[in-house]
Amino acid sequence: MKQITLKEIAASLNVSVTTVSKALKGYKDVNEETKKLIIQKAKELNYKPNIFAVNLRTKESKTIGIIIPEVVHHFFSSVIKGVIAQAEKKGYLVIILQSNESKELEKKQVELLINKRVDGILVSLANETNSYEHFYEILQNEIPLVMFDKIAKLVKCNKVIINDQKAAYNATKHLIDVGCKKIAHFRGPHLPQNSIDRFLGYKKAIDDHYLTYNSKLVYLLEKMTFKEGEYFARKLINEHPDVDGIFVNTDLVAVGAIKAINDLDFNVPNDIAVIGFSNWFMSAVISPSLSTINQPGFEMGKQAFKLLFKEIKLKKKGEEIKPKTIELGTDLIIRESTQKSVS
Repeated sequence: MKQITLKEIAASLNVSVTTVSKALKGYKDVNEETKKLIIQKAKELNYKPNIFAVNLRTKESKTIGIIIPEVVHHFFSSVIKGVIAQAEKKGYLVIILQSNESKELEKKQVELLINKRVDGILVSLANETNSYEHFYEILQNEIPLVMFDKIAKLVKCNKVIINDQKAAYNATKHLIDVGCKKIAHFRGPHLPQNSIDRFLGYKKAIDDHYLTYNSKLVYLLEKMTFKEGEYFARKLINEHPDVDGIFVNTDLVAVGAIKAINDLDFNVPNDIAVIGFSNWFMSAVISPSLSTINQPGFEMGKQAFKLLFKEIKLKKKGEEIKPKTIELGTDLIIRESTQKSVS
């Protein structure tokens, strides 16, 4: 269908293009009767504003980009919902890109968003990302940038995080409180800051409660998958049959670990208590249900967009932008996987 222009509306009513434009924008200097006729004619002809022309005049695309490691991840899908909920209120379209934990793909996606002239970019880093030139390029192009969850401390931009170290400490302490003495940790790769912080929180809880830290009880997982959870739980039990607790970096891995423990005829939680991280929807429905740390994905998405929107507006006004970090709280969710029977 042909797109109707302001010129065609003006010609059909024998008025000027300027009058049509002003009427559709609600200007008060257009006669009310004329304004009603123009609005009615625009509806009859199914007139749609040329968004590209509007964006060219306002120097805004009304579009933002978000780059996340995984779309199917429950936490990141919650973040996206939070971002979209806020973006729609402000009239922004959200372009969603998935890096698949790949640094090279993440770099290409950053370049794509810069070329698309988006008004701002939200990013949670890929596990492979160990240098930040592509993010410096965003800043050099004066595009507002907000990092969330997996961040780079060296990049000076707005950020939304949780205290991963504190949350991991609380998870490990909970295992200690229910009587665990030999606690393993299934950690994520070395690169993401949150994997480092969760490991540090685990270690601090072990040290603070006078248990013996043993590096052989820390297993490094590369992909953080269900299958890795199964594999490393079997490996752990084979190497340390007296282990009685596991703090796992994320719930999906913890669910895999529970399956392997059950298959080996060990009891969760009486033989081995397990606690995860994120509070995926599956955590409450598996058997036994999984104790975990609740990570507020929806709220993180909301706050990330609010920071981005504020920066977009400051940039438009030419005002100074001082990066800030918002830290959101977490909760310990206690379920069956850590509720040991009283003997």
